[in-house]
Amino acid sequence: MATTDWNPILRAELEQPYFGALRSFVDDERRRHEVFPPAEDVFAALHLTPYAAVKVLILGQDPYHGPGQAHGLCFSVRPGVDVPPSLVNIYKELESDLGIPRPDHGCLDAWARQGVLLLNATLTVRARQPASHQGKGWETFTDAVIRAVDAKPERVVFILWGSSARKKKALVDTSRHVVIEAPHPSPLSAHRGFFGSRPFSRANAALEAAGREPVDWSIPPR
Repeated sequence: MATTDWNPILRAELEQPYFGALRSFVDDERRRHEVFPPAEDVFAALHLTPYAAVKVLILGQDPYHGPGQAHGLCFSVRPGVDVPPSLVNIYKELESDLGIPRPDHGCLDAWARQGVLLLNATLTVRARQPASHQGKGWETFTDAVIRAVDAKPERVVFILWGSSARKKKALVDTSRHVVIEAPHPSPLSAHRGFFGSRPFSRANAALEAAGREPVDWSIPPR
């Protein structure tokens, strides 16, 4: 993990036995299989969004497992990569909620640079094998990230989409922070309440109510 203001906060996690075992597991997986995202992008969410800047946390589950997709930010793909179905639905809701036209690419780093922590619960995956790196230690590490964000004195909005993300509500002090929950934006579940949930305007309203700067959710063209 490159030096960021997350380092002193997470140093104790990096020194835990589980994290050493996790690192060995991922190294071995990379020797034997194709693993996403590339090693230099595993902690991209923490590099792009300093701890001091976090105002919104969006929690995904696994990185994308198709070639060229994952680059360390949940739901995001680099410009030039086809926009995945879940992100298509996120963009539909963004347009419905705030009137922001659908972007021409799927890279969400503009959000990350404004304090939106785009965190996956599991930070690596074997190519074409979803959930293949679950239960190996990443969840312990990312729970520590969530607890660290919860410890911030200023209000943070936690956006939890889907049943696995919504379980993490237990880690959040809802007397200080705001949790916005909805079904997952996947085509399998988006029609069960993700559409119409208006997470972007609700997040900004919660930030403004606490005297914090809202997020500009528009995605600049590439």
